[in-house]
Amino acid sequence: MRQQWADYRVFWREFRRSFTSTGAVLPSGPALSAALARFVIDDQDGVAGRRILEVGPGTGAVTTHILRAMRPGDSLDLVERNAEFVARLRTRLAEDESWRQRADRVVLHAASVEDLPTDRRYDLIVSGLPLNNFSVALVEQILDKLLQLLAPQGTLSFFEYIGVRYAKAALSRQAERERLRAIGRVLREFLQGREIRRDRVLANLPPAWVHHVKQCPSSVVRSPLQPANNGPRTTDHGPITP
Repeated sequence: MRQQWADYRVFWREFRRSFTSTGAVLPSGPALSAALARFVIDDQDGVAGRRILEVGPGTGAVTTHILRAMRPGDSLDLVERNAEFVARLRTRLAEDESWRQRADRVVLHAASVEDLPTDRRYDLIVSGLPLNNFSVALVEQILDKLLQLLAPQGTLSFFEYIGVRYAKAALSRQAERERLRAIGRVLREFLQGREIRRDRVLANLPPAWVHHVKQCPSSVVRSPLQPANNGPRTTDHGPITP
């Protein structure tokens, strides 16, 4: 619990200091974290040596789920540009016992994902970046870079808060509305033909959609809506407008 409150303090401080790059008041809750790490956790083929990338880990809420699911031979790269979050992640890798057990297979990059070289491809990419806070050009640049980093059969998972873009657009001036609508169009085009699953996570503040995509899946398969259970729910539908 002390660890959790420490993460909350760091996250809240950075949210107040830099909303555009932090994008949330609190770290991702357990249900959202588990949904983002779904394909790391639920990978059924049993292959070791998976190359995993987490972009924007913040204080490590999702990272904890990834580390628990790592198999012998798996490696994890963390890419975080916020200096306070980088310091927090380094402390956890050095002092948190559950993290220390796999710290020798973790590389922490204090950088932006746009600056990563593309000579290393990843089987699993998990992104916690607040895309709705960025410029349209930056969103396009980030999505393009993530596809460049994704291995041919790899899976990329990222999230957006349910209804937040629509609500912000309704309350914003024209320039901001146009930016948000353009991001909605970029995401629709990006997901078209690539999305293989969408999780609706109601047990999070705020609730969120988690999108799972592949480079060029042979067919788009989304799970049907499941009964409520305080965890992720999946659906064929989910507005990503405006």
